Amino acid sequence: MPPLVLSSDSHVFEPPDLWQTRIDRPFRDRAPRIERIDGGDHVVVEADQVLSGIGLISNAGARFEAPETISARGRFEDVHRGGYDPDQHIADMALDGVAGEVLYPSQGLFYFKVADPALMSAIFCAYNDWLAEFCRTDPTRLKGVAMINLDDVADATCELERTARLGLSGAMIAEYPAEDRRYDQPEYENFWAAAASLGMPLSLHTATRRTGKIRGAGTGTLRDASSRATKAFYPALSMCDMIFSGVFERHPQLMLAIVEFELSWAPNVLTSMDYTYRERHGEALYRFKNAMVPSDFFHRNVVLSFQEDAIGIRLRDVIGVDNIMWGSDYPHSESTFPESRRIIAQILAGVLDDEQASIVGGNTARVYGFDATRLAAAA
Repeated sequence: MPPLVLSSDSHVFEPPDLWQTRIDRPFRDRAPRIERIDGGDHVVVEADQVLSGIGLISNAGARFEAPETISARGRFEDVHRGGYDPDQHIADMALDGVAGEVLYPSQGLFYFKVADPALMSAIFCAYNDWLAEFCRTDPTRLKGVAMINLDDVADATCELERTARLGLSGAMIAEYPAEDRRYDQPEYENFWAAAASLGMPLSLHTATRRTGKIRGAGTGTLRDASSRATKAFYPALSMCDMIFSGVFERHPQLMLAIVEFELSWAPNVLTSMDYTYRERHGEALYRFKNAMVPSDFFHRNVVLSFQEDAIGIRLRDVIGVDNIMWGSDYPHSESTFPESRRIIAQILAGVLDDEQASIVGGNTARVYGFDATRLAAAA
């Protein structure tokens, strides 16, 4: 194994009272909370809007020990303490052989569905404050990603700047915004510029579509499975909107991380982007300078976080070794914890040593500012 293993996609698990105790007072009676419903804990917002059970975001290790127990149902008592206790989180990292982690929310992923933009922003602000405190336990190992609501771009830019001052290392935006506010629109220019100047990579993380509605509780449907199997569709659209509209040409330092969508979808999209740019001149596409093509901006400005995509690793010459980052997804049910090193070794068997080092640590260190030399020496 390479000497340095970093997870580009891990999670905290927000304490049940986080928003009741931290959110701005006018929103306190509408704040998110965990409620026990029919024996299982669920994420609830507003008076009675149920977003999800917590089982799938809190059950690390069950896939190895008792996969038959995995379901959306779960209880907070069964959540790994490391999800909300930073000292235990670091201890769990050591158990898993991981030197540092980029941290995303768990319950917070669902709050991109909240209809009221003011409530959504208040939720995000309270979370960002708590996460910054969590990461201060060991900022060399813990890099937090802020949650940002782009419904109001000026407010979003202010929150981005505030979270950078708090010490957070990146920011997540909706993987796909409202249809009439896609990321090719000029209204986002100041936000892209701020992220680039601050060195704050932007993330499109799974489960964060800006739907503006709560799906609610109920039995699963076939559409749920179909949506999951094709989930890379929406971040691919967002990425294409940004590339085709020239965002990365105007902001060459801006980095975009597409997180928890695996890898193997990317080669087809790269080929299709270049073909469309070359052959479809009549489709109002931005024309790039210096003979660049869309895939050039992908390779310079986009990174993909994966967990176990062996096919994607076989396609790494097309995707680009420098565009690939491994992540454990701790402490969720799909996580590789506590078997991460074994699983990485299996997936990367036969990959050159220097490529392995980039994929499992070097690229994440470069994008998020980990001190790779210091962490490798400590390991």
